[in-house]
Amino acid sequence: MLVVMKFGGTSVGSRAALQQVVNIVSKAKHAGQQVVVVVSAMSGVTNLLLDAAHQAEAGSEAAAHQARSVIEQKHAEATLHFLGDTPTRQQVMAQIDALLNEFESLCHGIHVLGELTPRALDVIGGLGERMSAPQVAAILNQAGLAAQPVESTELIVTDDRYGSAVPLIEATARKTEAGLRPLLNQGLVPVVTGFIGATETGITTTLGRGGSDYSATILGRALKADEVWIWTDVNGVMTTDPRVVPEAHPISRLSYAEISELSYFGAKVLHSQAIRPARRVGMPVRILNTFEPDHPGTLITAEESDNGKSVKAVAAIKNMSLITVAGPGMIGIPGVAGRTFSAVARTETNVLMISQASSEQSICFVVPTPDVPRVIKSLEQEMIREIERRDLDPIQSENNVVVLAVVGSGMKGTPGVSARLFGALGGEKINVIAIAQGSSEFNISVVIAQGDADNAMRAIHREFELEKP
Repeated sequence: MLVVMKFGGTSVGSRAALQQVVNIVSKAKHAGQQVVVVVSAMSGVTNLLLDAAHQAEAGSEAAAHQARSVIEQKHAEATLHFLGDTPTRQQVMAQIDALLNEFESLCHGIHVLGELTPRALDVIGGLGERMSAPQVAAILNQAGLAAQPVESTELIVTDDRYGSAVPLIEATARKTEAGLRPLLNQGLVPVVTGFIGATETGITTTLGRGGSDYSATILGRALKADEVWIWTDVNGVMTTDPRVVPEAHPISRLSYAEISELSYFGAKVLHSQAIRPARRVGMPVRILNTFEPDHPGTLITAEESDNGKSVKAVAAIKNMSLITVAGPGMIGIPGVAGRTFSAVARTETNVLMISQASSEQSICFVVPTPDVPRVIKSLEQEMIREIERRDLDPIQSENNVVVLAVVGSGMKGTPGVSARLFGALGGEKINVIAIAQGSSEFNISVVIAQGDADNAMRAIHREFELEKP
């Protein structure tokens, strides 16, 4: 059995966590499994790197020097604990120091130029994973598990969409098979850098924040792995955010469709694109807890599991804004919606939800609040004549809203789900600003004021009795 295991930032972020990584990989190897390990940066490292890069652009290099000191100390403590004062530790720390030198040089260049390009940001953002992989491989070797660090820039081929690159599947499959299969056949554990890839010309790219999950499923698909295990710090996918609803608990099984909805709508346990490679080939994915490795977690497969509940989970995306395009001139005029979303697409903004009145007098859609100024500017340029003729009203935005998504395959064909949802919100006197439901019937999304979000999540969780396993 071939398993790709991804360990997130908290799973490699401390001595206790790294010991758990050793225990988990050791158990799998002793059970006769072939294992590929994909690692994130140590917790907090990527934020330090990116913040320093932005501060360098703003004119200060002090953050880069401070970040280097903190990152170096984190790795020095971990390597000393596991490797002792040995030549192996010196070799690992030399690699980390070389990467930190590169980091400071990049920040100096950004400071001099006063510009941080997306390409430079990807190089800096991926340095944490490049430090983590040799460290984890050395720790596994010290524990008697033959391991070898591998940079995913040699495996995952992407386009040049810096910050959110798209993998090129066939090229990635060829390079991954050539790069990892020989190591697996020798009984080695490849320890691969998560989050990053490279263009066909070798320029470093990243797969988006949280992209190590995506790396794992991309590699799993390329190797035709039996399963992908995502090791994190919770016992699987939860019914909702346990910080808001203490009664929230893990969901034992989900379908690809359900987890896609949940990850898209803010369930941070899995990168929003990560399930796609697994879904294409029917590869099971498990979400597991590094710190409670015996917990079964959540199994994600193609099959829709029936747990007797129409709704399985509630997710929320905060810090959103609702933009409305409205006016009497929209009625019966073809092409307004197309022009609207063409204008939005030119800004490369992600639209989270769309709703249109049946009277055709308005279209509203949700985007991240920081994107609002450029979206409105693009819409005003596109619709300038209609606005001047007053066929359209001035473009409006409503900030501080939340998209709340209620998800579950059991909703399909079940009467009364919407009534219960809106009844629960009405009982808490929560106003619904906009509504959308896909034809799949796996998800009902509503827009509400951000101040009502936590109360709404508790009310919905209670209404659908999600606290009961």
